[in-house]
Amino acid sequence: MNAQSASFLLPSISDLIFIVLLLAFTFGPLAQRLLWDADIGWHIRNGENILATHSIPHVDSFSATMRGRTWFAWEWLYDAIVGWIHRKSGLNGVVFLAALTIASTLALVFRITIRRGANLGIAVLFFVLCALASSIHFLARPHVLGWLLTIICFLILDRHDRERVSTRFLFCLPLLIMLWANLHGGFVLGLVLLGIFFLAGLLEFSRPRSAELRKSSAKVITLGSVFALSLVASLINPYEYKLYVHIYQYLTNNFFMHHIDEFRRPDLHKGPAQALLLMMALTVLAIVLARARLRWTEWLLILFSATSGMYAARNLPVASMLLMMIAAPLLSAQLRFKTPQFVRWGELLDRARDAELRLQCHLWPLVIVAISALICFNSGALFGRTVMNARFDAARFPVQAVNVLQRRSNRNPIFSLDSWGGYFIYGLYPETAVFIDDRHDFYGEPYIREYLKVIHVEPGWESVLDGEHVNLIVMPSKSKISDVLRKSANWKESYEDTISIVFERRM
Repeated sequence: MNAQSASFLLPSISDLIFIVLLLAFTFGPLAQRLLWDADIGWHIRNGENILATHSIPHVDSFSATMRGRTWFAWEWLYDAIVGWIHRKSGLNGVVFLAALTIASTLALVFRITIRRGANLGIAVLFFVLCALASSIHFLARPHVLGWLLTIICFLILDRHDRERVSTRFLFCLPLLIMLWANLHGGFVLGLVLLGIFFLAGLLEFSRPRSAELRKSSAKVITLGSVFALSLVASLINPYEYKLYVHIYQYLTNNFFMHHIDEFRRPDLHKGPAQALLLMMALTVLAIVLARARLRWTEWLLILFSATSGMYAARNLPVASMLLMMIAAPLLSAQLRFKTPQFVRWGELLDRARDAELRLQCHLWPLVIVAISALICFNSGALFGRTVMNARFDAARFPVQAVNVLQRRSNRNPIFSLDSWGGYFIYGLYPETAVFIDDRHDFYGEPYIREYLKVIHVEPGWESVLDGEHVNLIVMPSKSKISDVLRKSANWKESYEDTISIVFERRM
């Protein structure tokens, strides 16, 4: 076999990362992990509504109390995609889409890290930490598409900044931002990255050498133009500028930021946050070894990654990915020059990196994707044997209770946990509505406060249920509210299992 044939047939390490992750999330033990969040349920049903009506929703159709109220379905395009996929292949296809996106993103992060100069050993170390930090949000939700778009955005900006490639790639960013603004509210992150590179350009321009004055000026003007065009492009969405207003009001609401888990500070006692902290420690080591001689883009990206990652748990994945792509090459370069006793190992790892970069065919990932897609669209079967059966975890969600309610004629709206609302919408819509789900920005702070009053059995909780005309409640079997309802003369148990209990109001 000659060298050309070997480079065509041999998978690179990034290929192997992609394949292992895709198989683990599609067919392996991590498949059910992607459905640990129920809000994919209302995303699917909303997408099916979009396909059926050929229109983008501006009002709610799922809630018993808010139906007809203005709703910013800012992920409508993602919803339409998963709605179509669900029609064709059920939850198997939805899980496959998420698995494909996560595997592609992490493999691309590894590839970029290697291409930016990291040796193989340090790249693998950072990758393990990055994957652990990202695991906090390994879920079939639209934010995973935001991860991929973030990395693509970084790649374009970084290549232009470091390699001075054609500006034509930069002018793809407004189109990317426009697409992103219709997939997920995280498109703001794309504008933040543009702003970071623009600010770095301004800082470089502030004290340039005379020979580089014209080049620095052109760079700042180009980045400023692309930022302005991207800002305009982001307004090409069903809600126009009102989407910005809505996102701002949501993210600046202190009540939501303190009560929604993913917006709270990461738990430093758990693996994902600890992984980011270790990455930050390695980054500090690289900065010290480099004697702080970093480019402005590196300084700003490191600062942004560290602060955003420590600010909210939901930022851990993107923060760890950006930190890996910046810090791993920096540390590799410093260890190569600062520790001559490791030169031999460094040269070996550099040769391994060069071999990795020469393998660019990516044949095997394409083969695996094609086979996996065929299995998904064949009801999860391979040669007549079921190898994929994506479903909501019966140990986390009221699966049996929903099956019971489906067989009953009682179609009263359901009052339950906000984290279960998406599952009820998935299993019982359109016959049954819910009083709440996890669209907290839609329900608003006053309504959420009333909901929490019931969940925590605070004074006035019964008045809330009476005022909302709640006649059907589904709660965890082991919960404070369930214990109280069992003793109440106004409610009777109509079904119970180890996960959930159904209460009906006594008439």
